[in-house]
Amino acid sequence: MPQVLTLVADRRATSLTDAIIARVCDAAGGGTSAVLSAGEAADILLPAPPDMDAVRAALGGAAIDAIPVPAGLRRKRLLIADMDSTIVTGETLDELADFAGLKDRIAAITRRSMNGEIDFAQALRERVAMLRGLRLEALEQTWQRVRLTPGAAELVATMRANGAVTALVSGGFTFFTGRVAELVGFEVNRSNVLLHDGAALSGTVAEPILDRDAKLQTLLSLAAERGIPLSDTVAVGDGANDLAMLRAASLGVAFHAKPIVAAEARARVDHGTLRAVLFAQGYRAEAIIGGSGDYVRRSRD
Repeated sequence: MPQVLTLVADRRATSLTDAIIARVCDAAGGGTSAVLSAGEAADILLPAPPDMDAVRAALGGAAIDAIPVPAGLRRKRLLIADMDSTIVTGETLDELADFAGLKDRIAAITRRSMNGEIDFAQALRERVAMLRGLRLEALEQTWQRVRLTPGAAELVATMRANGAVTALVSGGFTFFTGRVAELVGFEVNRSNVLLHDGAALSGTVAEPILDRDAKLQTLLSLAAERGIPLSDTVAVGDGANDLAMLRAASLGVAFHAKPIVAAEARARVDHGTLRAVLFAQGYRAEAIIGGSGDYVRRSRD
């Protein structure tokens, strides 16, 4: 089956040169190439799936991602994206915990959960319980720290402009996902609800918890509701609770992911920005809508 190998350079660290493209072509067994963004991204059309070990050896450790996808209809009609450490740069629960003086303790649990070492729902309940009594003002203070991942706004704006459904699906909390969805332009957002008494957190989260299975079900249900085959879906995430939806989507992208996720994902972005998810779908630079790929900060208006 014909394949496309998309190369995407992290422009902050390196450039994708003609020599690198030619070297990868040879390592992948030959093929024709097409530039998607000068110095940043290119497609290599191949007659068969490439040997990814040979491709990575040809890249020689350069900050360049290599994403293999089947040739043919590449532009997807449904995007499902994780929020924390994917659409935004950090973990919002860890940042919230900082205002209770518990960031290191809670971040350690977060790491174990995202690495698949402990059950996500159990870990979420444990971390939220530690925040009991934290004043609600801490939520707003945490929001002031939130930063979008480079390329997030471009990814969503470009896919929406081309008719795709875009959904933000997070194991985080509605206080943040609602704002991020509005800021970036997601059509749908789903996450967990932090419970409180109107002044402070109660230390509990509404049930049922949106976990790994719920993320998968969101992908499946949205696809079914909108009449979109799974072959027209793309999912992006970084943690163990994203694995099920990454496996189910036609294009499942592990974005700067935890080792357990990177090891299992068919497509990985280890170096570049979220623009790579557009290039993997065959978008050229001139078709990308939105900023330059730099950090985007919300307006304070």
